[in-house]
Amino acid sequence: MSVSNRFRAEAAKRILIKDGPYGTAIQGLGLQEADYRGDLVVTHDQKGNNDLLNLTRPAAIAGVCDSYIAAGADLLATNTFNANRISQADYGCEALVGDINRAAARITRECADRATAADGRPRFVAGALGPTNKTLSLSPRVSDPGYREVDFDGVKDVYREQIDALVEGGVDIILIETVFDTLNAKAAAFAAMEAGEALGCELPIMLSMTLTDLSGRNLSGQTVEAFWHSIRHVKPLSVGLNCSFGATELRPHVVALAKVADTLLQVYPNAGLPNDLGEYDEAPDTTGGLVGDWAATGLINIVGGCCGTTPAHIAAMAEAVGAYPPRVVPHEGAALRLSGLEAFSFAA
Repeated sequence: MSVSNRFRAEAAKRILIKDGPYGTAIQGLGLQEADYRGDLVVTHDQKGNNDLLNLTRPAAIAGVCDSYIAAGADLLATNTFNANRISQADYGCEALVGDINRAAARITRECADRATAADGRPRFVAGALGPTNKTLSLSPRVSDPGYREVDFDGVKDVYREQIDALVEGGVDIILIETVFDTLNAKAAAFAAMEAGEALGCELPIMLSMTLTDLSGRNLSGQTVEAFWHSIRHVKPLSVGLNCSFGATELRPHVVALAKVADTLLQVYPNAGLPNDLGEYDEAPDTTGGLVGDWAATGLINIVGGCCGTTPAHIAAMAEAVGAYPPRVVPHEGAALRLSGLEAFSFAA
């Protein structure tokens, strides 16, 4: 049975639980620059380079992963949000991209397999691809709207390098997350499809959009319905929303996407909105109650946590949704589906 079929089989039984963020957990470790750097010979200050810890502090990353497994996570994402050549250029670590991704995938794979061997519960490993700090849709120069710092083929190649290393390390799925620019996501999806063809096997793709304001649009201006129309041809294993806001603010946009997406729906919100100090105060029981309401109204197939959430939040979500059946994936009839900033459909 393929990875996609195994995943869908598990998702038909129950609402699946995704893990939480590595950034929040790593901040709690109180690491210093020397901890990030380890024994590596690098020129830049490495404090904050969370992805590098896959090489220099693998036990710490495994500990975070194990804590999410203990909280009930079925889907474990690798600690590779910024493990691409564009983002690692800020730390002078472009040459380490392959090593970082292979190490991250192996750490997560080993944790997941060890847990499954112990209790028999299937778990899946997703290779996480962040959006990079460059955008294909918008110019960084107000005076030159046609200017781009990167082009599509270049971004695709950056993602392909990361994906190849993640696959070599043992991931099951490619998770393209925190999508603020749909064109960047298309480049990542194209790279994943290209990698799958080169391997001669299925490489499932998950896509998760992030909203930039309460109107429900990403930075490139698309609504959630238009985003779905833009990437539906990829036939993703799941589509959804992450980061952006807490569960309260995300709910209407989850409802909108749940109506139109004829695939599994995943959502992993922040722990509410940040306070004046940029910290997240929403208690695990509060987050759990909010996503429990989503489950009670049939909105979700997969749920987890983003910024500010902890293993306690993940455990609260798992408990809150456990009594409810997963969302029924709608059947969308044949139609011509178009997308610009808005979505539009012509019935067949």
